[in-house]
Amino acid sequence: MIVKNVTWLLAIASFSKECHGFSRNYGSDAKALTVMNAQNKFRFIDTSSSLKVPFVSAILSFSLVFGGPSLDANAASYASMSDEQRAVAEAWRVVDNTFIDRTFNNLDWFEERQKAVKAKYKSPVEAQDAIEKLMSKLGDKYTRYLPPAKYESLVNSATGTLAGVGCELNTNKDGFVIASDVEANSPASSGGIKPKDVFVEVDGKSFSKGNTPDEVANQLRGPEGSKVGIVIERDGKKLDFILTRAKITVTSVKTYLSDKSGVGKVGVIRFSGTTASTVSDAINDLKKKGAKAFVIDLRNNPGGLLPGGVDTAGLFLDADKPIVFVVSKTGYIDSQKTLAPGIDLDDPLVVYVNGNTASASEVMTAALKENDRATIVGEQTFGKGIIQTIKPLSNDYGGVAVTIAKYETPKHNDINKQGISVDVEVPECDSDDAVSCLPSSSFKAP
Repeated sequence: MIVKNVTWLLAIASFSKECHGFSRNYGSDAKALTVMNAQNKFRFIDTSSSLKVPFVSAILSFSLVFGGPSLDANAASYASMSDEQRAVAEAWRVVDNTFIDRTFNNLDWFEERQKAVKAKYKSPVEAQDAIEKLMSKLGDKYTRYLPPAKYESLVNSATGTLAGVGCELNTNKDGFVIASDVEANSPASSGGIKPKDVFVEVDGKSFSKGNTPDEVANQLRGPEGSKVGIVIERDGKKLDFILTRAKITVTSVKTYLSDKSGVGKVGVIRFSGTTASTVSDAINDLKKKGAKAFVIDLRNNPGGLLPGGVDTAGLFLDADKPIVFVVSKTGYIDSQKTLAPGIDLDDPLVVYVNGNTASASEVMTAALKENDRATIVGEQTFGKGIIQTIKPLSNDYGGVAVTIAKYETPKHNDINKQGISVDVEVPECDSDDAVSCLPSSSFKAP
């Protein structure tokens, strides 16, 4: 719901106990940049004037901005439309107001609206198809139509009302969807699903090379207590499982003290509103156990919420260090930098990445690399340097995801579709002790 320059903001996890010394500086174009989120509760942010607010961390790799319907500019014309035409016009208006590419992929965007709105639709399904076709013309795979089931799935996963089996999904080098991680004490773990298992079938729907983790995830999710049939492939053999869906609490940070003397490993699966405080506690705990150097493992981390990556990077940076620049559709730049020293400025630090390290995890990687705080090892990162928002459509027509901003690294590099190069190349490591795969020369004091 939008109420006079005030936006409802929603995301997934709880607020961190304290903000870690950051501010966001907004100018008169602040409305274009209200894309950060609060967690498990709604929060009003007044964007009508210049302001400085503390960072709040949350969990998605895009922000979920749930607004009310965007009415068409011509109220009289809007009133005469059918429900299907209104849905198409509303989707067009959301993109028109927020899409970062103001050329709209070199389309005559208003003409596209006229053609789509004047069409006669016999059913809501035809209108949904028209909206999907309209979005596809923009040439941005992240700007897309979300049918009601897909939109509801995203909302439910954000609010914790959807259940699953506890698998972190990713794509392997051959293009198949795999379980990249399995949450402890989850239905998947209890049932016998293991990391690197390839999903062949879920609830009767087959999957093969080229399917996406999202497609598999949609089949795995469902009402709490319901059953889901899964066929996976492991070592050339197909195995059948029947699991009971349950609410999943994801452990986004996993740590241990390596067998390599004095090295603590902190694995971040994805960034949430509590990641920075959890990593801070983990670093302090590992130091008590004797750690004098650290590995931040961001392999297969798809991102999570942008400020989660920013907050966590700040744990290792001195005051007044740039972390990221967010650039709006109008070119307005929101600069984000540390305001206070982090908790660890001196110990050797390695960031371990691969081709599935993306979005917020790339923000953290670039911040530590370009501020000369960490050695980056592994493989070139994915290269996702853009930010999405999701808005609902009226009358249960689902929603639309729209790319609304991009980010630049501390040295103003645009890593979108480029990724971040590593300082030390290390092939993928299958060892349970990831630290053992890293050369000792990687651990350098800043």
